[in-house]
Amino acid sequence: MTAQVLIIGGGAIGSSIARHLTRPEFQAARPCAVTVLERDPSYARASSALSASSIRQQFSTAINLAISQYGIGLLRDAARELAVPGQAPPRIGLHEGGYLYLATPAGEGVLRANHRLQRAHGADVALLTPAELAARFAWLNPDGIALGALGLSGEGWFDGYGLLQALRAQARAQGARYRQAEASGFVTENSGMSARIHSVLLSNGERLRADVVVNAAGPWARAVAGWAGIDLPVAARRRTVFHVHCPTPLPACPLLIDPSGVWLRPEGEGFITGFAPDPAQDADDLPLHEPELGAFESRVWPTLAARIPAFEALRLRSAWAGYYELNTFDHNAIVGPHPACENLVFANGFSGHGLQQSPAVGRGVAEWIACGAYQTLDLSPLG
Repeated sequence: MTAQVLIIGGGAIGSSIARHLTRPEFQAARPCAVTVLERDPSYARASSALSASSIRQQFSTAINLAISQYGIGLLRDAARELAVPGQAPPRIGLHEGGYLYLATPAGEGVLRANHRLQRAHGADVALLTPAELAARFAWLNPDGIALGALGLSGEGWFDGYGLLQALRAQARAQGARYRQAEASGFVTENSGMSARIHSVLLSNGERLRADVVVNAAGPWARAVAGWAGIDLPVAARRRTVFHVHCPTPLPACPLLIDPSGVWLRPEGEGFITGFAPDPAQDADDLPLHEPELGAFESRVWPTLAARIPAFEALRLRSAWAGYYELNTFDHNAIVGPHPACENLVFANGFSGHGLQQSPAVGRGVAEWIACGAYQTLDLSPLG
């Protein structure tokens, strides 16, 4: 019999799961009728549309390295991998400009330890001394820096909204059904030692029967988990992105992460930049229509001007805010089934890495649903 799979959330994660699950090899393993519930098809508040859209290899755990390495393969071959017959090949604008992490003497040991792990798993990352940084990036002030780590390949940025739309288009072309609807609860029944979802309630009063439910609700994942009595440690944390312009070019500028937490990357003829708020000011569910504009002059601009002297002439063009789907437990994704509810599968808590991790996680969740186990990458460490 055909399994009814309901995916709550049609962003990059939900659409990647739908895209994989409707592919012939998965349908052969387990025939599935896939329905994606997305309350806002404009994606006006979706993290996938508001993200800085980047991918890196510089992680501190092997599982995240493997997920990213799988993802860069799809991004490099997106025109073929995400092609839809009769439509123009998708363009996601991948630019492998690299990440540059800067560390003070206090952080040098962590950077070196991470680099050993990264190199052991084949990541193309180089460590640079302050003198090497100054020689490679003449516009950079290395004062106070003990070491830099630069991704030489497999890292960069892309059009995140373009990736989302390509995943969605292919999923629909393969038979996934997208409904503009808002899920509002579950109808559950006892099944041995755990519960089982019988159907999903919609805000209009409708019930949809479900054999498998996927929580891909992004920043709102905790509420969805709560319908099954599960306390998921995922919070919606606002992050502001500033679009800026500098009259002086920065040749070969990578995605730069300063020890202060301020980050910067090229975007068109300018740059986008942002920061991580202090924990005391990092409350849940802050309004997206109120970007933290004051932080630009008080924190972001002074930090960038000290690190990049040309940025004394920096000018703010615009700003917007989006949500980090933050896993407050360990900042890693939460992926897979939960023992308290046998047919509820999680794909949440990506903590700013959802777009880059969507290819591998989409395939992994589809494998678990269709085949009963992970096959390409073992995602069980994220369970």
